[in-house]
Amino acid sequence: MAQDLEPRAYAAAPTGANFIVVGVGRSSGGVVTDPSLPIEDVEATINAATIGAGTTFSLFGRTALAVAAFPYAWGTVSGKLNETATSVTRSGLADPRLRLSVNLLGGRALRPQEFVREKRPTIVGVSLSVAPPLGQYDPSKLINLGANRWSFKPEAGISRLIDKWTLDGYAGVLLFTANDQFYTGSSIRTQAPIFALQGHVSYTFKPRLWLAFDGTWYSGGTTSINGVDKQDLIRNSRFGATASYPLFRQQSIKAAVSRGATTRVGANFTTVSVAWQFSWLN
Repeated sequence: MAQDLEPRAYAAAPTGANFIVVGVGRSSGGVVTDPSLPIEDVEATINAATIGAGTTFSLFGRTALAVAAFPYAWGTVSGKLNETATSVTRSGLADPRLRLSVNLLGGRALRPQEFVREKRPTIVGVSLSVAPPLGQYDPSKLINLGANRWSFKPEAGISRLIDKWTLDGYAGVLLFTANDQFYTGSSIRTQAPIFALQGHVSYTFKPRLWLAFDGTWYSGGTTSINGVDKQDLIRNSRFGATASYPLFRQQSIKAAVSRGATTRVGANFTTVSVAWQFSWLN
């Protein structure tokens, strides 16, 4: 969740807008681990197919968006464990993602007929993302698709429209509950909060046809196992690009690519994704 690059997350929309998204993605690259662990030279390739849905509605007179996404993942992780080369494969459900956002400034709830006449140069919004521990998890295995813990990400964002340019900036923090069945099932793993910043610059050529350049920086997330702190402070950054292309009146395709710019600890992945969206108004 800290590596998210999502332009136009707080974009203006009328109430009663609905959409379904089907997407696929592939992430590959190296993973920098805690130097105190007996694991090194870790490389991973993770594929995911995701189906999601969302809707906009009025919440106390402001425009709100509720989104749910459910991923199925499969992939291979290789590396050296105690200086012995090894690899594992996994496939199954990953933790789903739920998100509720509300546009405050510039986010008055409007029906489609009112929306087309309203000017919205600046939007300020807030959101809460939640990842419940429903993904595949086995405490006897070190590599899992699910995290076996809850994670929460409160965030605030601002979006500024200048002619055909859109400037976005977000600031959030990831909070985690403990994994009380960490490796072998007899350990408790906790993680400190991760602070994350995002910035996006996008240009709209025509409705639903736009191109964005994206960047994020995030830091924190030191872990401890059974109260013993690990030397794994995260301080990473990523950059990428996102493009949206309209297919038909109610359909569009969105493609994105991103890669790690700097990585202290964590995944230095190159990620490519494509998603098809179908939308309609009530």
